[in-house]
Amino acid sequence: MESSISRAPYACDPERSRGRLHAEPASKTRSAFRRDCDRIIHATAFRRLKHKTQVFVFDEGDHYRTRLTHTLEVAQISRALARRLRLDEDLAEALALAHDLGHPPFGHAGERALDACLSAFGGFDHNAQTLRVVTALERRYPDFNGLNLTWETLEGLVKHNGPLTDRDGTPLARYRQHGVPAPIVDYCQLHDLQLWSFASAEAQVAAVADDIAYDAHDIDDGLRAKLFRLDDIAAVPLPAGIIGEIRAAYPGLDDVRLVHELIRQLIGLLIDDVVTESAGRLAKLAPRSADEVRRAAAPIGSFSHDVGEADRAIKSFLKTSMYRHARVMKVMDQAAGVVRDLFARYSTQPRDLPAEWSEGLAGLDEAARARHVADFIAGMTDRYALAEHARLFDSTPELR
Repeated sequence: MESSISRAPYACDPERSRGRLHAEPASKTRSAFRRDCDRIIHATAFRRLKHKTQVFVFDEGDHYRTRLTHTLEVAQISRALARRLRLDEDLAEALALAHDLGHPPFGHAGERALDACLSAFGGFDHNAQTLRVVTALERRYPDFNGLNLTWETLEGLVKHNGPLTDRDGTPLARYRQHGVPAPIVDYCQLHDLQLWSFASAEAQVAAVADDIAYDAHDIDDGLRAKLFRLDDIAAVPLPAGIIGEIRAAYPGLDDVRLVHELIRQLIGLLIDDVVTESAGRLAKLAPRSADEVRRAAAPIGSFSHDVGEADRAIKSFLKTSMYRHARVMKVMDQAAGVVRDLFARYSTQPRDLPAEWSEGLAGLDEAARARHVADFIAGMTDRYALAEHARLFDSTPELR
Protein backbone atom coordinates (compact mmCIF):
# COMPACT_ATOMS: atom_id res chain seq x y z
CA MET A 1 0.00 0.00 0.00
CA GLU A 2 1.34 3.43 -0.88
CA SER A 3 1.89 5.90 1.95
CA SER A 4 -0.93 8.40 2.46
CA ILE A 5 1.69 11.15 2.67
CA SER A 6 2.53 12.56 -0.74
CA ARG A 7 6.14 12.35 -1.86
CA ALA A 8 8.20 15.50 -1.86
CA PRO A 9 9.57 16.68 -5.22
CA TYR A 10 13.08 15.72 -4.07
CA ALA A 11 12.03 12.11 -3.30
CA CYS A 12 12.81 9.29 -5.71
CA ASP A 13 9.76 8.36 -7.76
CA PRO A 14 9.52 4.64 -8.63
CA GLU A 15 7.57 5.55 -11.74
CA ARG A 16 10.60 7.48 -12.96
CA SER A 17 13.28 4.98 -11.95
CA ARG A 18 16.32 4.82 -14.18
CA GLY A 19 15.50 1.15 -14.48
CA ARG A 20 17.37 -2.13 -14.16
CA LEU A 21 20.46 -3.40 -15.94
CA HIS A 22 18.31 -6.14 -17.48
CA ALA A 23 14.97 -4.83 -18.72
CA GLU A 24 11.92 -6.49 -17.16
CA PRO A 25 8.18 -5.89 -17.40
CA ALA A 26 6.90 -3.76 -14.54
CA SER A 27 5.06 -5.47 -11.71
CA LYS A 28 1.29 -5.12 -11.85
CA THR A 29 0.96 -4.84 -8.08
CA ARG A 30 4.19 -3.39 -6.70
CA SER A 31 6.27 -0.30 -7.27
CA ALA A 32 9.80 -0.78 -8.59
CA PHE A 33 11.26 -0.08 -5.15
CA ARG A 34 8.79 -2.36 -3.35
CA ARG A 35 9.83 -5.09 -5.76
CA ASP A 36 13.47 -4.48 -4.77
CA CYS A 37 12.55 -4.94 -1.09
CA ASP A 38 10.81 -8.21 -1.82
CA ARG A 39 13.71 -9.56 -3.88
CA ILE A 40 16.17 -8.72 -1.11
CA ILE A 41 14.03 -10.40 1.57
CA HIS A 42 13.82 -13.60 -0.50
CA ALA A 43 17.57 -13.66 -1.26
CA THR A 44 19.75 -16.41 0.18
CA ALA A 45 22.23 -13.82 1.46
CA PHE A 46 19.45 -12.15 3.46
CA ARG A 47 18.54 -15.39 5.24
CA ARG A 48 22.18 -15.94 6.17
CA LEU A 49 22.20 -12.68 8.13
CA LYS A 50 20.41 -14.57 10.91
CA HIS A 51 23.65 -16.35 11.77
CA LYS A 52 26.17 -13.59 11.10
CA THR A 53 27.82 -11.66 13.89
CA GLN A 54 27.31 -8.07 14.89
CA VAL A 55 29.68 -8.05 17.85
CA PHE A 56 28.98 -11.36 19.58
CA VAL A 57 29.39 -14.74 17.88
CA PHE A 58 26.29 -16.81 17.23
CA ASP A 59 26.34 -19.05 20.32
CA GLU A 60 26.96 -16.44 23.02
CA GLY A 61 23.25 -15.92 23.69
CA ASP A 62 19.83 -15.58 22.10
CA HIS A 63 19.28 -11.93 22.98
CA TYR A 64 22.21 -10.24 21.24
CA ARG A 65 21.84 -8.58 17.86
CA THR A 66 22.70 -10.48 14.73
CA ARG A 67 23.13 -8.95 11.28
CA LEU A 68 19.50 -9.83 10.62
CA THR A 69 17.99 -8.21 13.71
CA HIS A 70 20.21 -5.17 13.19
CA THR A 71 19.06 -4.96 9.56
CA LEU A 72 15.39 -5.06 10.57
CA GLU A 73 15.97 -2.33 13.14
CA VAL A 74 17.70 -0.15 10.54
CA ALA A 75 14.80 -0.75 8.14
CA GLN A 76 12.29 0.42 10.76
CA ILE A 77 14.26 3.60 11.49
CA SER A 78 14.80 4.24 7.76
CA ARG A 79 11.08 4.07 7.08
CA ALA A 80 10.37 6.39 10.00
CA LEU A 81 12.84 8.99 8.68
CA ALA A 82 11.61 8.64 5.10
CA ARG A 83 7.98 9.04 6.13
CA ARG A 84 8.60 12.23 8.06
CA LEU A 85 10.72 13.72 5.27
CA ARG A 86 8.20 12.66 2.58
CA LEU A 87 10.67 10.38 0.84
CA ASP A 88 9.97 7.02 -0.79
CA GLU A 89 9.70 4.61 2.14
CA ASP A 90 10.14 1.49 0.02
CA LEU A 91 13.46 2.69 -1.40
CA ALA A 92 14.69 3.63 2.08
CA GLU A 93 13.67 0.18 3.31
CA ALA A 94 15.31 -1.63 0.38
CA LEU A 95 18.60 0.11 1.11
CA ALA A 96 18.39 -0.79 4.79
CA LEU A 97 17.53 -4.41 4.06
CA ALA A 98 20.49 -4.86 1.69
CA HIS A 99 23.15 -2.71 3.34
CA ASP A 100 24.86 -5.56 5.25
CA LEU A 101 24.57 -8.38 2.70
CA GLY A 102 28.28 -8.16 1.88
CA HIS A 103 29.56 -8.66 5.41
CA PRO A 104 31.56 -11.86 5.93
CA PRO A 105 31.25 -14.04 9.05
CA PHE A 106 32.54 -12.68 12.38
CA GLY A 107 31.77 -9.03 11.68
CA HIS A 108 34.56 -6.54 11.20
CA ALA A 109 37.16 -9.09 12.33
CA GLY A 110 36.20 -11.28 9.38
CA GLU A 111 36.31 -8.31 7.04
CA ARG A 112 39.79 -7.29 8.20
CA ALA A 113 41.02 -10.85 7.76
CA LEU A 114 39.65 -11.14 4.23
CA ASP A 115 41.03 -7.72 3.36
CA ALA A 116 44.50 -8.89 4.40
CA CYS A 117 44.12 -12.14 2.46
CA LEU A 118 43.23 -10.16 -0.67
CA SER A 119 45.81 -7.40 -0.15
CA ALA A 120 47.62 -8.33 -3.37
CA PHE A 121 44.37 -8.37 -5.33
CA GLY A 122 42.62 -5.14 -4.36
CA GLY A 123 41.54 -6.04 -0.84
CA PHE A 124 38.06 -6.75 0.51
CA ASP A 125 35.40 -4.10 1.11
CA HIS A 126 31.97 -5.05 2.45
CA ASN A 127 30.20 -2.33 0.42
CA ALA A 128 31.76 -3.65 -2.77
CA GLN A 129 30.85 -7.17 -1.69
CA THR A 130 27.23 -6.13 -1.16
CA LEU A 131 27.20 -4.93 -4.77
CA ARG A 132 28.65 -8.28 -5.88
CA VAL A 133 25.99 -10.17 -3.94
CA VAL A 134 23.05 -8.30 -5.48
CA THR A 135 24.46 -8.06 -9.02
CA ALA A 136 26.30 -11.36 -9.49
CA LEU A 137 26.43 -13.88 -6.65
CA GLU A 138 22.73 -14.46 -6.06
CA ARG A 139 21.63 -17.07 -8.62
CA ARG A 140 17.84 -17.15 -8.60
CA TYR A 141 16.56 -16.04 -11.99
CA PRO A 142 16.80 -17.73 -15.40
CA ASP A 143 17.66 -14.57 -17.34
CA PHE A 144 20.39 -12.96 -15.22
CA ASN A 145 22.68 -13.31 -12.20
CA GLY A 146 22.02 -11.20 -9.14
CA LEU A 147 18.72 -9.62 -8.15
CA ASN A 148 18.55 -7.05 -10.98
CA LEU A 149 17.69 -4.23 -8.58
CA THR A 150 16.88 -0.72 -9.71
CA TRP A 151 19.59 1.84 -10.42
CA GLU A 152 18.42 3.86 -7.41
CA THR A 153 18.87 0.96 -5.00
CA LEU A 154 22.29 0.06 -6.40
CA GLU A 155 23.61 3.62 -6.28
CA GLY A 156 22.33 3.96 -2.73
CA LEU A 157 24.13 0.81 -1.61
CA VAL A 158 27.40 2.00 -3.13
CA LYS A 159 27.23 5.71 -2.23
CA HIS A 160 25.25 5.84 1.03
CA ASN A 161 28.26 7.38 2.80
CA GLY A 162 28.84 9.97 0.07
CA PRO A 163 30.61 10.23 -3.30
CA LEU A 164 33.42 7.77 -3.95
CA THR A 165 35.22 9.97 -6.49
CA ASP A 166 35.32 13.52 -7.74
CA ARG A 167 34.10 14.48 -11.21
CA ASP A 168 37.46 13.51 -12.69
CA GLY A 169 37.34 10.03 -11.15
CA THR A 170 39.88 10.68 -8.39
CA PRO A 171 39.01 8.53 -5.34
CA LEU A 172 37.83 10.35 -2.23
CA ALA A 173 37.72 9.78 1.53
CA ARG A 174 38.39 6.18 2.56
CA TYR A 175 39.21 5.21 -1.03
CA ARG A 176 41.83 7.91 -1.53
CA GLN A 177 44.77 5.69 -0.61
CA HIS A 178 43.91 2.38 -2.28
CA GLY A 179 41.35 3.41 -4.89
CA VAL A 180 37.73 2.45 -5.45
CA PRO A 181 37.30 -1.33 -5.11
CA ALA A 182 37.48 -3.20 -8.41
CA PRO A 183 34.01 -4.79 -8.07
CA ILE A 184 32.44 -1.32 -7.99
CA VAL A 185 34.58 0.03 -10.84
CA ASP A 186 33.89 -3.04 -12.97
CA TYR A 187 30.14 -2.87 -12.42
CA CYS A 188 30.05 0.83 -13.26
CA GLN A 189 31.49 -0.01 -16.68
CA LEU A 190 28.20 -1.78 -17.37
CA HIS A 191 25.80 0.38 -15.36
CA ASP A 192 27.13 3.82 -14.43
CA LEU A 193 26.23 4.59 -10.82
CA GLN A 194 27.77 8.09 -11.00
CA LEU A 195 30.31 7.62 -8.24
CA TRP A 196 31.06 11.35 -8.20
CA SER A 197 27.65 12.42 -6.83
CA PHE A 198 25.82 11.98 -3.56
CA ALA A 199 23.18 9.28 -3.42
CA SER A 200 19.48 9.98 -3.07
CA ALA A 201 17.94 11.42 0.06
CA GLU A 202 16.55 7.95 0.77
CA ALA A 203 20.06 6.46 0.77
CA GLN A 204 21.34 9.23 3.00
CA VAL A 205 18.67 8.70 5.67
CA ALA A 206 19.20 4.94 5.51
CA ALA A 207 22.88 5.53 6.29
CA VAL A 208 22.00 7.71 9.29
CA ALA A 209 19.48 5.07 10.39
CA ASP A 210 22.38 2.60 10.52
CA ASP A 211 24.25 4.96 12.86
CA ILE A 212 21.19 5.37 15.08
CA ALA A 213 20.67 1.62 15.33
CA TYR A 214 24.33 1.00 16.16
CA ASP A 215 24.40 3.65 18.88
CA ALA A 216 21.26 2.50 20.65
CA HIS A 217 21.47 -1.24 20.28
CA ASP A 218 25.18 -1.66 20.93
CA ILE A 219 24.62 0.14 24.22
CA ASP A 220 21.87 -2.38 24.96
CA ASP A 221 23.98 -5.39 23.98
CA GLY A 222 27.07 -4.11 25.79
CA LEU A 223 25.12 -3.69 29.02
CA ARG A 224 23.51 -7.11 28.62
CA ALA A 225 26.94 -8.69 28.13
CA LYS A 226 28.28 -6.81 31.17
CA LEU A 227 31.11 -5.29 29.12
CA PHE A 228 30.31 -2.02 30.88
CA ARG A 229 27.87 -0.82 33.54
CA LEU A 230 24.94 1.57 33.41
CA ASP A 231 26.98 4.04 35.45
CA ASP A 232 29.66 3.94 32.73
CA ILE A 233 27.29 4.90 29.92
CA ALA A 234 25.72 7.48 32.25
CA ALA A 235 29.03 9.36 32.02
CA VAL A 236 28.55 9.91 28.26
CA PRO A 237 26.79 13.28 27.71
CA LEU A 238 23.70 12.38 25.65
CA PRO A 239 22.79 9.13 27.44
CA ALA A 240 23.58 10.84 30.74
CA GLY A 241 20.87 13.44 30.17
CA ILE A 242 18.30 10.84 29.19
CA ILE A 243 19.11 8.59 32.16
CA GLY A 244 18.83 11.57 34.52
CA GLU A 245 15.39 12.44 33.15
CA ILE A 246 14.18 8.85 33.42
CA ARG A 247 15.35 8.56 37.02
CA ALA A 248 13.67 11.83 37.89
CA ALA A 249 10.41 10.77 36.28
CA TYR A 250 10.47 7.19 37.61
CA PRO A 251 12.24 7.06 41.00
CA GLY A 252 13.22 3.53 41.91
CA LEU A 253 12.76 2.14 38.39
CA ASP A 254 14.65 -1.13 38.03
CA ASP A 255 17.69 -1.15 35.74
CA VAL A 256 16.15 -3.49 33.15
CA ARG A 257 13.26 -1.15 32.46
CA LEU A 258 15.52 1.86 32.72
CA VAL A 259 17.75 0.51 29.95
CA HIS A 260 14.77 -0.21 27.71
CA GLU A 261 13.49 3.31 28.26
CA LEU A 262 16.96 4.74 27.61
CA ILE A 263 17.14 2.94 24.26
CA ARG A 264 13.61 3.97 23.30
CA GLN A 265 14.18 7.63 24.13
CA LEU A 266 17.65 7.70 22.55
CA ILE A 267 16.30 6.38 19.25
CA GLY A 268 13.43 8.87 19.32
CA LEU A 269 15.73 11.78 20.11
CA LEU A 270 18.15 10.88 17.32
CA ILE A 271 15.35 10.44 14.79
CA ASP A 272 13.84 13.81 15.73
CA ASP A 273 17.22 15.50 15.38
CA VAL A 274 17.88 14.00 11.93
CA VAL A 275 14.41 15.03 10.74
CA THR A 276 14.84 18.59 11.99
CA GLU A 277 18.36 19.00 10.62
CA SER A 278 17.57 17.35 7.28
CA ALA A 279 14.37 19.33 6.83
CA GLY A 280 16.34 22.52 7.43
CA ARG A 281 18.96 21.57 4.86
CA LEU A 282 16.27 20.66 2.36
CA ALA A 283 14.49 23.96 2.91
CA LYS A 284 17.74 25.85 2.29
CA LEU A 285 18.62 23.82 -0.81
CA ALA A 286 15.02 23.76 -2.11
CA PRO A 287 15.66 20.85 -4.48
CA ARG A 288 13.03 20.27 -7.14
CA SER A 289 14.13 16.74 -7.94
CA ALA A 290 16.07 13.80 -6.58
CA ASP A 291 18.92 14.66 -8.94
CA GLU A 292 19.29 18.10 -7.34
CA VAL A 293 19.85 16.31 -4.01
CA ARG A 294 22.50 14.17 -5.69
CA ARG A 295 24.26 17.20 -7.19
CA ALA A 296 24.28 19.19 -3.93
CA ALA A 297 27.60 20.29 -2.45
CA ALA A 298 26.83 18.60 0.90
CA PRO A 299 24.63 15.81 2.21
CA ILE A 300 21.09 16.58 3.35
CA GLY A 301 20.64 13.58 5.66
CA SER A 302 22.53 14.33 8.85
CA PHE A 303 22.55 14.92 12.57
CA SER A 304 22.78 18.50 13.78
CA HIS A 305 26.21 19.71 14.86
CA ASP A 306 25.59 19.22 18.58
CA VAL A 307 23.96 15.81 18.23
CA GLY A 308 26.66 14.81 15.77
CA GLU A 309 29.21 15.53 18.49
CA ALA A 310 27.13 13.49 20.94
CA ASP A 311 26.96 10.64 18.40
CA ARG A 312 30.76 10.66 18.08
CA ALA A 313 31.08 10.56 21.88
CA ILE A 314 28.84 7.47 22.03
CA LYS A 315 30.85 5.77 19.29
CA SER A 316 34.11 6.61 21.06
CA PHE A 317 32.79 5.11 24.28
CA LEU A 318 31.61 1.94 22.50
CA LYS A 319 34.91 1.59 20.65
CA THR A 320 36.87 1.61 23.89
CA SER A 321 34.43 -0.17 26.20
CA MET A 322 32.91 -2.69 23.83
CA TYR A 323 34.58 -3.26 20.45
CA ARG A 324 38.06 -3.21 21.98
CA HIS A 325 37.14 -4.91 25.23
CA ALA A 326 39.68 -7.65 25.98
CA ARG A 327 36.98 -10.33 25.93
CA VAL A 328 35.69 -9.26 22.52
CA MET A 329 39.17 -8.77 21.07
CA LYS A 330 40.24 -12.26 22.11
CA VAL A 331 37.27 -13.89 20.39
CA MET A 332 37.57 -11.75 17.29
CA ASP A 333 41.30 -12.43 16.95
CA GLN A 334 40.50 -16.14 17.00
CA ALA A 335 37.70 -15.62 14.50
CA ALA A 336 40.04 -13.76 12.14
CA GLY A 337 42.37 -16.73 12.35
CA VAL A 338 39.55 -19.03 11.23
CA VAL A 339 38.97 -16.86 8.15
CA ARG A 340 42.68 -16.75 7.31
CA ASP A 341 42.98 -20.51 7.67
CA LEU A 342 40.02 -21.14 5.39
CA PHE A 343 41.29 -18.75 2.74
CA ALA A 344 44.74 -20.36 2.69
CA ARG A 345 43.31 -23.88 2.57
CA TYR A 346 40.84 -23.23 -0.26
CA SER A 347 43.46 -21.28 -2.21
CA THR A 348 46.00 -24.09 -2.11
CA GLN A 349 43.57 -27.02 -2.10
CA PRO A 350 40.53 -25.94 -4.14
CA ARG A 351 39.15 -29.48 -4.11
CA ASP A 352 38.14 -28.77 -0.51
CA LEU A 353 35.56 -26.30 -1.85
CA PRO A 354 32.05 -27.59 -2.58
CA ALA A 355 31.73 -28.91 -6.14
CA GLU A 356 29.70 -25.94 -7.36
CA TRP A 357 32.46 -23.60 -6.17
CA SER A 358 35.48 -25.61 -7.33
CA GLU A 359 34.27 -26.09 -10.90
CA GLY A 360 35.90 -23.72 -13.37
CA LEU A 361 38.62 -22.52 -11.00
CA ALA A 362 41.37 -23.90 -13.24
CA GLY A 363 40.49 -21.41 -15.96
CA LEU A 364 40.81 -18.34 -13.71
CA ASP A 365 43.91 -16.24 -13.16
CA GLU A 366 45.36 -15.84 -9.65
CA ALA A 367 43.42 -12.67 -8.82
CA ALA A 368 40.11 -14.11 -10.01
CA ARG A 369 40.69 -17.32 -8.05
CA ALA A 370 41.41 -15.33 -4.89
CA ARG A 371 38.25 -13.27 -5.37
CA HIS A 372 36.25 -16.45 -5.97
CA VAL A 373 37.49 -17.99 -2.73
CA ALA A 374 36.72 -14.75 -0.89
CA ASP A 375 33.18 -14.76 -2.33
CA PHE A 376 32.64 -18.23 -0.87
CA ILE A 377 33.99 -17.32 2.55
CA ALA A 378 32.15 -13.99 2.68
CA GLY A 379 28.86 -15.81 2.16
CA MET A 380 29.41 -18.07 5.16
CA THR A 381 27.56 -17.75 8.44
CA ASP A 382 29.60 -17.84 11.63
CA ARG A 383 28.61 -21.41 12.43
CA TYR A 384 29.24 -22.69 8.90
CA ALA A 385 32.70 -21.14 8.92
CA LEU A 386 33.47 -22.89 12.20
CA ALA A 387 32.05 -26.18 10.90
CA GLU A 388 34.19 -25.93 7.76
CA HIS A 389 37.25 -25.14 9.85
CA ALA A 390 36.58 -28.16 12.07
CA ARG A 391 36.22 -30.32 8.96
CA LEU A 392 39.52 -29.19 7.48
CA PHE A 393 41.73 -28.63 10.53
CA ASP A 394 42.65 -30.58 13.63
CA SER A 395 41.89 -27.77 16.06
CA THR A 396 39.17 -25.09 15.92
CA PRO A 397 38.72 -22.35 18.55
CA GLU A 398 35.48 -22.32 20.54
CA LEU A 399 35.15 -18.51 20.27
CA ARG A 400 33.88 -17.94 23.79
